[in-house]
Amino acid sequence: MEIYQLREQLYKRFIEPTKNNKKEYIGVEIELPIVNLNKKAVDFDVVHSINADFIEKFNFLPVGKDDEGNIYSSSNKQNGDILSYDCSYNNLEFSFGKEVNLFAVNERFIMYYEFLQKQFKKYNYTLTGMGVNPYRKYNNNVPIPNGRYRMLFHHLNSYKNYLDLPMQFHNYPEYGTFSSASQVQLDVDYGKLPTMINTFSKLEPVKALLFSNSVLVGEHEDLLCCRDMFWENSTHGINPHNIGMYDCKFETADEIISYLETTSIYCVERGEKYINFTPVQINEYFNKKEVTGEYYENGEYKQITFEPKIEDIDYLRAFKFEDVTFRGTVEFRSVCCQPIKDSMTVAAFHIGIKKNLEKVTELLDKDTVIYHNGYNATELRKLFLKDKLPSFVDENKLFELVKAVLDLSYDGLKQRNFGEEEFLKPLYKRLEKRTNPAKDMLSSLKNGDSYENIILEYAEVK
Repeated sequence: MEIYQLREQLYKRFIEPTKNNKKEYIGVEIELPIVNLNKKAVDFDVVHSINADFIEKFNFLPVGKDDEGNIYSSSNKQNGDILSYDCSYNNLEFSFGKEVNLFAVNERFIMYYEFLQKQFKKYNYTLTGMGVNPYRKYNNNVPIPNGRYRMLFHHLNSYKNYLDLPMQFHNYPEYGTFSSASQVQLDVDYGKLPTMINTFSKLEPVKALLFSNSVLVGEHEDLLCCRDMFWENSTHGINPHNIGMYDCKFETADEIISYLETTSIYCVERGEKYINFTPVQINEYFNKKEVTGEYYENGEYKQITFEPKIEDIDYLRAFKFEDVTFRGTVEFRSVCCQPIKDSMTVAAFHIGIKKNLEKVTELLDKDTVIYHNGYNATELRKLFLKDKLPSFVDENKLFELVKAVLDLSYDGLKQRNFGEEEFLKPLYKRLEKRTNPAKDMLSSLKNGDSYENIILEYAEVK
């Protein structure tokens, strides 16, 4: 394939949809760990039973079944909401249909959540608002038995094949089965796309301070958000352009296309078979006459050779913190699942920042509290994910900067005139105490509170 043809296809898939975005829709996705308070593995039969109750209660329709006939995804045709399980039946996910007003999302979230909690409570189970399943060590951390998740699990477990690479892999290839995120997609206008990516990338260190909520208790307690490590030090991170942040400044949409050309593809489908292979940059992939990969069949992985085709661009999937999607949106992926009562803080923060994008951009461009001190945004986020701040930072000035960012988000939400600024109150409380959910949890454990009490506290709706 000629380079101009590839750029044309990338433009059509990722950039073209951002043109004529007028509605400014919101898309909210919340993943929640399922916790068996009996300190035993989550019984998937219990999950399937409760899932059936939910589908009947809320008039959802099955849209995805695994290889054993169990429903792993269902949707409501009226509002577009989806209940699914992300990677594993240990991890429940709500994906809400696009909305203009965040209160509409929150209302349905609480309704669904309270019903499910009532059902799970019968078995001494709970959903909770943590970025890592607190009882993961008791669970069967296995993928949903279907083509996509089996392929993903196989890909992540193949890290031992790459030990000659100059990178360090972690020992949690099954992390997708016990890590939970809170993600938001926002419609973006073509003309603002570069600024959107640049500014939100520079905000990532601030978000680390406010939202960190995934600690591997007893293992890496100095790391308040292990989510970054999970992605970066896995096979997803073999090509660093597929994960994390952008450490370059985009001026045009063409420059974004140039970046996308450097990202890697690692799977495709042929027929009903998911095939995964050594990650290869997309521009190199289409220069190959054939690619060799593996697919699953009858309990084993078999080798297959296939020819690349242009439709494979649909399988180009980066996992950037600010991810340009084929829907005309930017998806924000760096935030852990939050305590349940604070679930809307994530979407609210991003919506407000987007509304006040120019002022936030100006604030960060002029900042000298964290920037212009020898560190880029990626390095700053890594430093701020730790339980102790780096020595070069003036803590008082740092939290003045955080407040200035929060105030701009608050003002942006007020401009929308829906009252959504209400959802930022928990963030102001965190700012006042200079804390986040991860720090609060570690502090409670240190003070003698039980892990189960904290799990239940983070599960509370109010």
